[in-house]
Amino acid sequence: MKCPHCAIHFHDNWDDEHFKRRDQYLGELLGDGARGYWRYRSAICPECRNWTIEVTVTGSDESEMPWRQIHPIGANRGPVPNEVPPPIAQDYIEACNVLPISAKASAALSRRCLQNMLHAAGYKAKDLAREIDLLLNETDPKKALTHRLRETVDAIRNFGNFSAHPIDDKTTLQVIDVEPHEAEWCLEVIEELFDHFYVGPAAASAKKAALNAKLAAGGKPPAK
Repeated sequence: MKCPHCAIHFHDNWDDEHFKRRDQYLGELLGDGARGYWRYRSAICPECRNWTIEVTVTGSDESEMPWRQIHPIGANRGPVPNEVPPPIAQDYIEACNVLPISAKASAALSRRCLQNMLHAAGYKAKDLAREIDLLLNETDPKKALTHRLRETVDAIRNFGNFSAHPIDDKTTLQVIDVEPHEAEWCLEVIEELFDHFYVGPAAASAKKAALNAKLAAGGKPPAK
């Protein structure tokens, strides 16, 4: 598992327990009308020594709801680079925070974050799938994705028909079915695109400015 505190990976060491009192109302959550009981499990990270705690509900027929993380709240994805525009950064942060609660909500925010990045870069079409195509078919070597990033961006279109749904003012946050690991992969793709669209160009611009400053000091023309 991946520690939500420090983001390292370690082998699962869950300690699974259940609360002693059964609750007649939990059956409504399970859809069977029967009594149920809450279960919780906890794991400690061997690196940072912080706890992760999840809960679920089990019915009298042993049916079980998905585990939900209750501590810590949100996902540890690291700070957003300063070069990323605030509106895009905010969607990303919210997508991270809701991931342990709802993979679908996280993916919806990731979709909007991705499309806003593409629009800002000049890739606009009828829907997100076509806009991704424009990015993948970019011929300008200064703007084109690396081969590895091309494959990753192309792959996310398969997540619950992730990119085929049109996005407009009414459907910007349309919820579609995705698995938790797919929603997390969407966040990883966005992080890599942050580097492609914002961090990398800013670093290149800073290096060129430093070079031109040295050239100017030596009485030479700036670099092209």
